[in-house]
Amino acid sequence: MIRGSIVAIVSPMHEDGSLDFDSYRKLVDWHVEQGTAAIAVVGTTGESPTVDMQEHATLIRVAVEHAAGRVPIIAGAGGNSTREAIELSEYARKAGAHASLQVVPYYNKPTQEGLYRHFRTVAETVDLPMILYNVPGRTVADMRNETVLRLAEVPGIVGLKDATGDIPRGSDLIARLPADFAVYSGNDDSALALMAMGAQGVISVTANLAPGPMARLCRCALEGNWPEALALNRRLLPLHLDLFVEANPIPVKWALAEMGRIPPGIRLPLTPLSPERHAIVRAALERSGVIT
Repeated sequence: MIRGSIVAIVSPMHEDGSLDFDSYRKLVDWHVEQGTAAIAVVGTTGESPTVDMQEHATLIRVAVEHAAGRVPIIAGAGGNSTREAIELSEYARKAGAHASLQVVPYYNKPTQEGLYRHFRTVAETVDLPMILYNVPGRTVADMRNETVLRLAEVPGIVGLKDATGDIPRGSDLIARLPADFAVYSGNDDSALALMAMGAQGVISVTANLAPGPMARLCRCALEGNWPEALALNRRLLPLHLDLFVEANPIPVKWALAEMGRIPPGIRLPLTPLSPERHAIVRAALERSGVIT
């Protein structure tokens, strides 16, 4: 079971929108050095909706090859087509990913039974551990706790990224799940509270900019060192909040470019951070101690 800060890593791009694999590899190295527990690639923050299948597969392969066993790679491999999710998951398995991250199918609004059958089919078809991903603010469909509990009984389904932001709901779910089923917060601002309720860590946007502090925050929380965990969370709270002044990953990619770690590229229909919000994100970087 992975425990701690899992970065939802960006997919660096040049200004023309082409993928920048040199910067991508350097980010992997940085996260290894800073103690990130695992790297989740080609998810929401990795712009999965705007990379094609070949690029998606290449982003998984490059991360696995460059990590070279130094840190687990969790491959975003979900979709609103079960066949496509199977195809991506099988590629992730062959590439050597540690697990797949499977988002609730979006746009086509499946029922709870449809969600159950979708995830069960992927798990039964591809021999790769699966982490479910519930983010109703993006997918419209919301996977209920009862459906997660059913899926927790399916061999190969090992965890959940809970991006509902609903702490009481998450606490209720954690209390009812098997001890070997890992729940991760999908929101940085609720991660500390969810870890207090028994979550195993966070799949984090903030960790793109502050990997070391996020790793320490999670380590302290999981070890029960709440004074230090609270202090770190207060320090990082400006990032937890202000990285969402526009849709993720717009602000975090702008911030990484400001730090000189990636080029400023992002793909339509996403656009670069609005100039009037530059000062907000820059202030969050300064207040959190990421830049001076």
